[in-house]
Amino acid sequence: MHQPAFVFFDLGNVLFLFDRPRSFRQMSAVCGADPGRIHEVVMEGGLQARLERGAIDWGEFHAEFSRRTETVSDAADLALAASDMFTLNVAIVPVIAALERAGCPIGILSNTCDAHWRHLVDAGYAILPGHFSPIVLSHEVRQMKPEPEIYSTAARLAGVPPERIFFCDDLPDNVAAARQAGWDAEVFESTTGLLAALGRRGINLA
Repeated sequence: MHQPAFVFFDLGNVLFLFDRPRSFRQMSAVCGADPGRIHEVVMEGGLQARLERGAIDWGEFHAEFSRRTETVSDAADLALAASDMFTLNVAIVPVIAALERAGCPIGILSNTCDAHWRHLVDAGYAILPGHFSPIVLSHEVRQMKPEPEIYSTAARLAGVPPERIFFCDDLPDNVAAARQAGWDAEVFESTTGLLAALGRRGINLA
């Protein structure tokens, strides 16, 4: 294993935990549609994927969502209801601080949409945007994990060879794709596991 020259973090269920059913319940309270129907339209119907890819913006999402669910709602209220589902993974904050003290560059590589990202930044969490650079968001680059193109884009923006990048993500498919792209990657299960993985690679933060 090479000692990483750069560490990329996933956003959801790594830096921040999220509760998708809570989002759908809150959207239900705003528009009146059943949470199950909202899940069907947003997830199974592909609206969330199109939003995260940057193929549509929130206004277009809201219009299509309203048409499919036959509901009327305020676009801003629905965006807040959809986005207010995140909590900071407090346990990972010391890891980020320790990597910064060690002089190891860090970045974010995430499938997310503009509404969710803006909500997190506007919430005032000290870690965002913090020292993460680059921040590679699917809706901005119009590429999504586990597609190979987004890993190439992220490596280019990080400015280091792929084999010198370490990446943690909660989804095995995204980790497998990162490895296929030449990155060193592990599935994120806990902060303790992450510390151990970094330690095996010569970054001892404990």
